[in-house]
Amino acid sequence: MAIYRFRVTFEDYDDVVREVDVKSTQTFADLHLAIHQSIGYNPDYSSSFYISNDQWTKGEEIAYKPSQRKIDRGVALMENSKLSNFIDDPHQKFYYTSNFDRPFDFHVELVKILDDAPGVVYPTTSKTVGEAPKQFGNVYNPTVVPPTNEDFDFLNEMEYTPEDTEDFEEVPGSGAAATDEEESHEEEDEFGNEFSDNEGFEDEDNGRRTGRDEDY
Repeated sequence: MAIYRFRVTFEDYDDVVREVDVKSTQTFADLHLAIHQSIGYNPDYSSSFYISNDQWTKGEEIAYKPSQRKIDRGVALMENSKLSNFIDDPHQKFYYTSNFDRPFDFHVELVKILDDAPGVVYPTTSKTVGEAPKQFGNVYNPTVVPPTNEDFDFLNEMEYTPEDTEDFEEVPGSGAAATDEEESHEEEDEFGNEFSDNEGFEDEDNGRRTGRDEDY
């Protein structure tokens, strides 16, 4: 029985390489699982292989956990697709996308056709070079502070509590409070001095005198 050896590389990480050996009678689902096992990823996400040319152009799709739209379109399923049925080139290439929600793209190339080795359980990883990036990009970066939600919240961004918002009210010299205070001073300047110079005055309407020290 023939054994296919595939070289698997990340499209964006050239220094990470895996080689996996798979039986020609096994399926794309077996290759899918072998790739994830070799890089330490959870395989249980929607993914697809695409038959590719030398320029890594996507052709026919072979899917794992496809969307309903793809099912309705009649996409081939990995678990039903035997590898040997899709390989007609000794250097056959497949473009591979893992997890469409948070995708990683791979180049998968057939590099050797071997004889079945006794005692080996296939698929198996035959070569490992480099450390794969985290599956969900959860690498700590002290320079990046993730937002708590999509909307910008000034108080949350500044780490204020609801009690702290009192500090923003009636700040001296600014806002409505300052305007009211300025208007009050203007009124005193306009009318206060006039009244302060006259301890009493004649009420023209009723003819009586009034003042600060007069009893009514």
